[in-house]
Amino acid sequence: MTTRQRGRTIPLSVPRRIITDLMRFAADVPSVPVQRRMNLAAVIAARQQSPKRCSWSAIFAKAYAMVAQEYPELRRTYFGFPRQRLFEYPHSVASIAIEITYHGERAIFPCVIADPASLPLAAISEKISEAVQFPDQIAYYRRFVRLAHLPSFIRLVASSVIFNMPVFRATRFGTFALSSVANLGADILHPLTAWPTLLTYGPLSADGSADVRIIFDHRVMDAATIARALARLEEILNRPIVEELQGAA
Repeated sequence: MTTRQRGRTIPLSVPRRIITDLMRFAADVPSVPVQRRMNLAAVIAARQQSPKRCSWSAIFAKAYAMVAQEYPELRRTYFGFPRQRLFEYPHSVASIAIEITYHGERAIFPCVIADPASLPLAAISEKISEAVQFPDQIAYYRRFVRLAHLPSFIRLVASSVIFNMPVFRATRFGTFALSSVANLGADILHPLTAWPTLLTYGPLSADGSADVRIIFDHRVMDAATIARALARLEEILNRPIVEELQGAA
């Protein structure tokens, strides 16, 4: 005798619609991960001694944007319409994944920060904190919510237009993404991403080491470039970033 399964239909919430739409574009990206084990003991010590205790997302976002100043490939995006081409931005725009509560549901939204390389760490950390605590006051958050309320085919058309217009794509979605669950003791191995690069990092070990990973669009760049960028990222974290954290102490 078989047991009949009785379930229930759950309409997609606004947060799930946003993720679903992003995954539509991510499915077309030939993404490849490159990982480097980094020694971040000096960064950890400097952060602990700093009274402002800037978030790790702010630290990695600024450091990565500084690397992108030296590696223009990290500021490029592939566009397939109306012709295949790469577009290079003058500076980076970070899209940092943050977790908020939306109508009682834990949800992931992007915190978009323009040119983080030029901002103090404290300012970046404050922007992230404000987006988490007061998302309704953030313009891009309201735009995402309004778009998510539209029917699926309208969202797809609107998102496709934005994704194929270089300026709007950068201001609405960013030039690179940053996402991590290291604070929960876990790691993201190969996240699907609609961005040309996504930076993620795992939990910090007792010796101060951590796995740092970049998932990149192979149409835009190659693994050797990413490997060099990761090496430079470690240098920037342990020098300019440590110096800024020490200066804030």
